Amino acid sequence: MEKVRLAEVLAALSLTTDLAAGMTFEKGLRTCVVATVFARDVLAGDRETCRVVYETALLRSVGCTSFAPELAAIFGDEVAFQSALKHLDPGDEVPLTEQLLRLGDWTREQAQQLTDTLIQVLPTAGVEAMRNGCEAGRALGSGLGVLPRTLAALDDVYERWDGQGIPLGAAGEHLSLAARVVHVAEQGVLGHAQGGEPAAVSRVVRRAGGHLDPALARAFAADAAKVLAPLREPDAVASAVAAEPPPYVTVSAEEVAGLCAVLGRFVDLKGTWLVGHSEHVARLAESAGRLGGLAADEVTRLRCAALLHDLGRAGISADVWDRPGPLSTADMERVRMHTYWTERVLERVPALAALAPVAAAHHERLDGSGYHRGDAGTRVSPAARILAAADVFAALTEPRAHREAFTADEAARHLTREADSGALDRAACDLVLRAAGGRPSPHRRPAGLTAREIEVLRLAARGLTNRQIGAELSISSRTVGHHLGHIYDKTGRRTRAGVAVFAMEQQLLP
Repeated sequence: MEKVRLAEVLAALSLTTDLAAGMTFEKGLRTCVVATVFARDVLAGDRETCRVVYETALLRSVGCTSFAPELAAIFGDEVAFQSALKHLDPGDEVPLTEQLLRLGDWTREQAQQLTDTLIQVLPTAGVEAMRNGCEAGRALGSGLGVLPRTLAALDDVYERWDGQGIPLGAAGEHLSLAARVVHVAEQGVLGHAQGGEPAAVSRVVRRAGGHLDPALARAFAADAAKVLAPLREPDAVASAVAAEPPPYVTVSAEEVAGLCAVLGRFVDLKGTWLVGHSEHVARLAESAGRLGGLAADEVTRLRCAALLHDLGRAGISADVWDRPGPLSTADMERVRMHTYWTERVLERVPALAALAPVAAAHHERLDGSGYHRGDAGTRVSPAARILAAADVFAALTEPRAHREAFTADEAARHLTREADSGALDRAACDLVLRAAGGRPSPHRRPAGLTAREIEVLRLAARGLTNRQIGAELSISSRTVGHHLGHIYDKTGRRTRAGVAVFAMEQQLLP
């Protein structure tokens, strides 16, 4: 892989956050372009301010997977709920129930129940969810090399001008300028999608003084034609990359792999049982590729494809990934779509497009029984065969909501049976088993964590309560609380999502 623009990798992340937040594909990219033009050409922002606005717009929803399991536990399909939530305005004189009825296929009774639940949980679970989102956003953003002012702005993306936002209820000019600009641009883009420039202006003006900074709303309305002009461009990715404020940031092939690891962590937060899966698969695939004699650049591409193979998971509800019981036929069809969305995201970004055929083929099978294309035989590349075997072995040796983790021997026998049946490539399976059987890495204790604290951290990262962690480790929930306090102090993280990202960064999972 050659040097690539950082903007292209951030564009791939933006597309993935659209899926996770239930937004129209490319909404984030359009918001980025509108926000950047607004900051540069209307507000006359300096170069760094425009850069912060640009990065904040692309990363606006980077924390959204971190609270997906909690939202799914309360509302069911959190993707559909987040899609509706984006259009709700608690400052509007129209009651929330009536707003919901305009937005989804709910009955009045369902809309009323959703409203009651939202009002009930917003001050507690809602605030905690957004705390997860903000901390995960900062942690993931720092791994992407964005500016410190961008990380600070990510704390404000769920806040409102009138102080009715969360998690802190910050208001007015206490919110960063970048966040306020992005809020206006996002509402303009959402309105434009519904009815062009008049609808965009109407939506922004209607929310002025409530959700939006009134001065910025007026400035947007006064120059709406100029600000919204980029939305006429047919290629949102190209438009977003072109809008990057100079100097353009480029990254080397080695750095691209690190950025792909961040995207993998973002997706793994989608379900409490998925944390660490992408890196686990990547380690196995990378080692198997080396054992198989792949050239160094081919190994790098294989590692990147493995880190990104599950991007499409973001678009399917955490309720599906965390469900302990059997999935319905409809849910299985949704699961089968995740490889399609992985391919769709990667194909849209020139810098990562070459990874799409391998990353999206991890559920293809040599006998044609896989998905989403149903490719068979020689249509499944050698790299994709290794990735498929690595994904199966990694998933089997990780616990899931419906089963305990397989032992390495059990997983090896399963892999052998898959090769015997003609589904998986025997040579690829042998390479993965050799990779998995290598000498284990020495036990690491980053940040001065004790062995017991690492055990607690791993379980907390999966979303277990103090009582559940205590039962798992045969200690009291009070003792668990003490350990968590030490973990928070040592890692600098304060939420489940925060420690989950830390665990993935330090490769403590699975």
